[in-house]
Amino acid sequence: MIRKASITDLSEIKSLTEACAKALQEQNILQWNKHYPSREKLQADIQNKELYVFEEEKVIISIIVLTPKMDKVYQNIDWLTETGNNLYVHRLATHPAYWGKAYARKMMDFAEEFAINRNYDSIRLDTFSKNKRNQKFYETRGYIKLGDVYFPHKNEYPFHCYEKPLSNHIEKTDKNP
Repeated sequence: MIRKASITDLSEIKSLTEACAKALQEQNILQWNKHYPSREKLQADIQNKELYVFEEEKVIISIIVLTPKMDKVYQNIDWLTETGNNLYVHRLATHPAYWGKAYARKMMDFAEEFAINRNYDSIRLDTFSKNKRNQKFYETRGYIKLGDVYFPHKNEYPFHCYEKPLSNHIEKTDKNP
């Protein structure tokens, strides 16, 4: 079941992200670390009612953050759709014990349905340039790589930005022939 996270979930969510960071580091993917995502960042996601969890038998298996707010770091990306009515995906993570069992797919199915039901023009996200599996995952779902951003507090390598226009979208080119 996918539901909004509550503050009582915070410790379990932080443990999940730490397990992901460790498992990724073991694969030499230095995407997350003990400082990111921070407990404070996750708490803010919960308080903003933007963090969702996939829970089975009272165990949180996967998380995702869905927000209409664009981070400043994305301002220089040449997006496919006009900025203003877009959904941003952050912190998609599945506990490593459940990797390969389609939970990330279920969470992205949820995100896309969420965006369509709320008439967003597109979904935007970034993923670490050294995480080839994530890149393939998003590209097979129809996300288009548009450019790179950097998060020096996370890593020296870029994060690729992706966008998926939705069926109700209005592309920039449609407005400016």
